[in-house]
Amino acid sequence: MKKLRLLVLTLLSFVFVGLLSAQVSAANGFDHSRWDTLLKQHVLPLNGGQASQVDYQGFADDKPELDRYLAALSKVKSGEFDAWPKDEQLAFLINAYNAWTVDLILTKWPDLDSIKDLGSFFRSPWSQSFIPLLGETRSLDDIEHNLIRGSGHYQDPRIHFAVNCASVGCPALRNEAYTGKHLEAQLGEQTRLFLEDRSRNRIDNGKLALSSIFKWYRKDFEKGWQGYSSLEQFLVDHAADLTLNPEEIQKLKDKDMTISFLDYDWALNKTL
Repeated sequence: MKKLRLLVLTLLSFVFVGLLSAQVSAANGFDHSRWDTLLKQHVLPLNGGQASQVDYQGFADDKPELDRYLAALSKVKSGEFDAWPKDEQLAFLINAYNAWTVDLILTKWPDLDSIKDLGSFFRSPWSQSFIPLLGETRSLDDIEHNLIRGSGHYQDPRIHFAVNCASVGCPALRNEAYTGKHLEAQLGEQTRLFLEDRSRNRIDNGKLALSSIFKWYRKDFEKGWQGYSSLEQFLVDHAADLTLNPEEIQKLKDKDMTISFLDYDWALNKTL
């Protein structure tokens, strides 16, 4: 009888530890430290972080470590992901997008000048399904446009300053991993740095010349996040980052500011 009681207590303790571990995992989200180390080693911030260059050869040399990180991402089940706080989920998806973009570049590195070289007339590189994530084989488009933008769960337009398409025209690839704990501060900083970059956003002959990101995803800035119903409202709140003067700010408020969009540079964001 004593042995049976001891066995039952032992089994119950295992169950309790398992439940406790599951609760801790749900609260803490995913450990992105391996990706964080790779980013710190192989991403060079420029102009204080407004842009960045990627050492793809360094990533190629550390491919086994990148593969281990991607394999860990792939092991996460949908139920586990759904139990995480929203910021943990979004950080996970942004990191997944950026890491698999690097992995995609490495499939042809160093024999490419642009991520577009990995596409074809019939299919863009972003529509290729090669990513085992959350129980399905997905594309980069699926992660960005369905899991992040299309879910209606996050609705944070600042993700456009965080996901990186391996191109010079993109917002900088941050040289640290996104985490749920720091996501709000990280997205805020990425937004500020991108808007401060005069190669991407500037006043030109009295007109506001913006990155094409604002043309492609304008509606994301007008869906009510932080109360914004127009792109102009978002830009007014970031007038300091754009170094707009009072007259320019008023024109934006009155929707009397001409907005144009700059050509996008699809050259690979590699170290020179």
